[in-house]
Amino acid sequence: MKLVTFDTDSGTSIGALRENGDVVDFATDPALPRTMAEFVAGGRPALDRAARLLASAAPIPAGEVTLRAPIRPRNNVMCVGKNYLDHAKEFAGSGFDASQRQTVPDAPVVFSKALSSIVGPGEDVTVSADATGTSDYEGELAVVIGEGGSRIPAAEAWRHVYGYTIVNDLTVRELQKRHVQFFIGKSAATYCPMGPCLVTKDEIPDVTALWVRTSVNGEPRQAAPLADLIFPIPTLIEAISAAVTLEPGDVIATGTPSGVGIGFDPPRLLAPGDLIEVSIDGIGTLTNRAV
Repeated sequence: MKLVTFDTDSGTSIGALRENGDVVDFATDPALPRTMAEFVAGGRPALDRAARLLASAAPIPAGEVTLRAPIRPRNNVMCVGKNYLDHAKEFAGSGFDASQRQTVPDAPVVFSKALSSIVGPGEDVTVSADATGTSDYEGELAVVIGEGGSRIPAAEAWRHVYGYTIVNDLTVRELQKRHVQFFIGKSAATYCPMGPCLVTKDEIPDVTALWVRTSVNGEPRQAAPLADLIFPIPTLIEAISAAVTLEPGDVIATGTPSGVGIGFDPPRLLAPGDLIEVSIDGIGTLTNRAV
């Protein structure tokens, strides 16, 4: 199922996408939760009830809805740095990596983005507010946690995966370098576009077969399979949950491939007017314009 959070003239709701882009509003069933985090926490029973509604309810035409970020997690968006080999090398050589001397990390590099940075598909990203002029894009697959927990072994991690979405881990590179720890450089307002939908795990039998692709103004910049992750999804869940208690609806962005702006010589950083598109097979395309 492709789950969405959306706006209409009546307000904000959650629902499911049909193949033609129309949306079935879960608000027509008073027994279903009203936020996506609550819906995810409802597990299989909530999904089964929504599936029955999807098969029978009259949808809202696609032209009458505005998609928002599919979910707002309870915790900050958790992110993984340098999780593709080629990107780890390009970042190490960029002059912006002040975090450690290792080119390829021996354990996942985990940081977070503030909830206030989340925006949805089609919303503007305010790179004009970056006085350093060093804003960059990072297209990524994000994992949405279903059943929460702590100290989850890698062998049991897939049981805790609810589904997937797309995150553009926008970054102010100069702040990332200046403050060493990535939080400030990653958490500017509008710097966490997410969407366009949350696809449940059963829709994607082999996530490692998916490709992440990013373009800027129609020019391809990033393209890599999820199979190239240095630390695969079960390893990430094990490492993060060793310290953090994961909650239903938490979001883990798994890392970005090579081809980010600072990887070019000279760097090709974002400017107002740029259109950034991140696509992942089976999920869709997350599109945002820099202003």
